[in-house]
Amino acid sequence: MTAYVFPGQGAQFTGMGKDLYDQSPKAKALFEQANEILGFDIIKIMFEGSEEELKQTNVTQPAVFLHSVIAALIADDFAPDMVAGHSLGEFSALVAAGALDFADGLRLVSQRAIAMQKACEITPSTMAAVLNLPDEKVEEVCQTIHTQTGEVVVPANYNCPGQLVISGTVPGIDAACEAMKAAGAKRALVLSVGGAFHSPLMEPAREELAAAIAATPFATPRCPIYQNVSASPATDVAVIKEQLIAQLTAPVRWTQSVQNMVADGATQFIECGPGKVLQGLVKKIAPAAETRGL
Repeated sequence: MTAYVFPGQGAQFTGMGKDLYDQSPKAKALFEQANEILGFDIIKIMFEGSEEELKQTNVTQPAVFLHSVIAALIADDFAPDMVAGHSLGEFSALVAAGALDFADGLRLVSQRAIAMQKACEITPSTMAAVLNLPDEKVEEVCQTIHTQTGEVVVPANYNCPGQLVISGTVPGIDAACEAMKAAGAKRALVLSVGGAFHSPLMEPAREELAAAIAATPFATPRCPIYQNVSASPATDVAVIKEQLIAQLTAPVRWTQSVQNMVADGATQFIECGPGKVLQGLVKKIAPAAETRGL
């Protein structure tokens, strides 16, 4: 069985999507539609923008979404048995699987990005990657730091065994990084992100996005989507919406999602979008699985 997986923020690069735009009239039309929906020239930024321009959350999220979704929509052989997306990639997966219309999906991604940016500006916050420490130990250290200091520090991205990203306030993350190293982590590296994604600090964004998702029509997807919040397959529209909203403040359970997809028969994982990050993570989670890009 074949699983298609869709990357999240961080996979962007200058020139992304230009090959699709040049090769396919359908892709070109979708890119031009995106410019109209967003109200700015995202094509120009994707193809020619600087790294700094591409790093702006309100640009990054729609850009990665567009690259991923358009690649799937123009592919002749796109026939998933199951799909999953990492964080933002969950929206790409839903559009590719037919649960969300392209225009509606892009609008939601844009609203999500803007809401997250606003939430980031309320409290100085960040994220850090913790390497080579068991998940249970990372969870325990986060809880200890929170209990001792009152600062928000939580597991945010279960990326693969030995790689867990934590999220929280700047003082909380700084304290947690020191404690993780003391507990035996190979590295605890603060990431250059603008806020604490997938943590309680995203609550204002969750509330804003909840209203937008509630007002957007969804359809039953053509195949199950393994959602970040539960790592379990979903096809029920009410469940999909509920988990999509919860995702902003809950951890991304990527390790568990891939494990469950393999348990349910996935032998091939095809990454749909910029970069090869997810192929690398899948190989660490399920070494026997076949991986490739679309």
